[in-house]
Amino acid sequence: MNLFKNLTKWGWLAGFATGLVLAISLGQVIHSTQKNPYAVIENKFKVMNQILYYINQLYYEEVKMEALMNGAFQGIMDELDPHSIFISAKDQKNIEEMFRGKFQGIGIEFDILNNYITVIAPVMGGPSEKAGIQAGDWVVEINGESARGIQRDDVYKKLRGKKGTRVDLKIGRIDTDPFDVTIIRDDIPLYSVRASVMLDNSTGYVWLTRFSTKSGAEVKKAINTLLKQGMDRMVLDLRNNSGGILEQAAEVANLFIAKKDTLVYTKGKNKEAEQTFIASPKKGNETFSIIILINRGSASASEIVAGAVQDLDRGLVVGETSFGKGLVQSQRGLSDGSAIRVTIAQYYTPSGRQIQRPFDNGNYEDYYREIYEENREAKIDSLKNLRPLYATRSGRAVYGGGGITPDVHIPWNLEITDATRKIMRNPNRLLFNWSTAFVRNNLEISNDYHEFQHNWTLPTNMLDDFMASVSDKDRGIDLNEAKKDSNYLKIMLKSEVAGAKWGRNELWGVRVVADNQVINALKYFDEAEKFLAETR
Repeated sequence: MNLFKNLTKWGWLAGFATGLVLAISLGQVIHSTQKNPYAVIENKFKVMNQILYYINQLYYEEVKMEALMNGAFQGIMDELDPHSIFISAKDQKNIEEMFRGKFQGIGIEFDILNNYITVIAPVMGGPSEKAGIQAGDWVVEINGESARGIQRDDVYKKLRGKKGTRVDLKIGRIDTDPFDVTIIRDDIPLYSVRASVMLDNSTGYVWLTRFSTKSGAEVKKAINTLLKQGMDRMVLDLRNNSGGILEQAAEVANLFIAKKDTLVYTKGKNKEAEQTFIASPKKGNETFSIIILINRGSASASEIVAGAVQDLDRGLVVGETSFGKGLVQSQRGLSDGSAIRVTIAQYYTPSGRQIQRPFDNGNYEDYYREIYEENREAKIDSLKNLRPLYATRSGRAVYGGGGITPDVHIPWNLEITDATRKIMRNPNRLLFNWSTAFVRNNLEISNDYHEFQHNWTLPTNMLDDFMASVSDKDRGIDLNEAKKDSNYLKIMLKSEVAGAKWGRNELWGVRVVADNQVINALKYFDEAEKFLAETR
């Protein structure tokens, strides 16, 4: 088995499912260019049975046969392409929940801090929020049993459960005696829109993290809400969005296209795998300019949206060249609850671009490693003449065969000290814990988020107080070095304060101030507006 592919791919598991084209049915016929594939299969099955027999009889230790076979199945998929994979029964159950867009439980985002389940945020509209659970609360007991030292897997076992069932919790909260609360489990939505907020009086920002069954509806709702708040230009952030469901990519792209245009189409060996997605003018909105923000982690469905907006000259694409995954997979369930996801087609942007990067079958180290190269953009630019040339609706040059290259290249740049990185990555969530306590002890902070967003600054003495708390929690962090990033830390703390007081949308509405790609993207709305004028 190609270990690098296996390890890397699971990190992208949520995304490389543009291939979840569940509406496509290929039937059960085995196709092959070989003259008699059935004879090959029969002979190799005999060999496999022999191998397993000898291993079971001769290997010096007891063999975990299920793990062995799962590895063999993955090895088969490795011989096809980087995105055809075997999924174990356990992983398949988690994936089904993720793409179904909901599960049943109490509805909290959590982490294990100081040996307790600590609430990072209650899910909006979920049973925990309705019961008054707040960010920063921690779970002392579950159904009368101490929750101290609980393992992450046990959290899911104890807190998730069927809709309508109850769980009794004892909750800890700063400056409050532990109190009891009963929560009735319910359906918990899994949102793909991570944040939706106005950055200023006219600019809306939507961060879409994946493409699940409800992504189109979520983005539409976010757009409508922002339009009511005065949005006339929008940033759609698809960075590190590694994809999802093909149909939902078309749905999201359609939200920006108000003409009967092709959004994406697929081609495969079988006619059943070929689809064309045409925009419905009734679904599209062309009343605001749009900038699509992508990076090397934007793949699959993200590239479909960016490619459609770019090819149809609807908006500007900025950031870094995307991953380059143009293969469509179909998933087939297996008898033991596991599944395979096998490539059945390639997808093409409206101009005819196939954006899949080249790969060497069975050897995917270079395929994945190339994504992390520091000089990747320069390398892509130097090879531009070797890539197929296409034209957008207005005749602009775009290239296939290597992801979506942005109209404006804006590299990611975060120059902070190692000490500050340690603060940001600390498993004790130093910023979160300090900020939730700060909000509860500083009730005089304005309740007007807009005023807070644009006028409030963390006092210097409060930064010193935070640094003291850092020293208490982790003496290995060099505070003098971290203080070089005082302005950055003030923004991060301000964003956490906003999150604790208002919610995740407002947290990111503040945090993007320290995001060089978002801030620099805003400078190009004049160009995005020209596309809109031509579209009109």
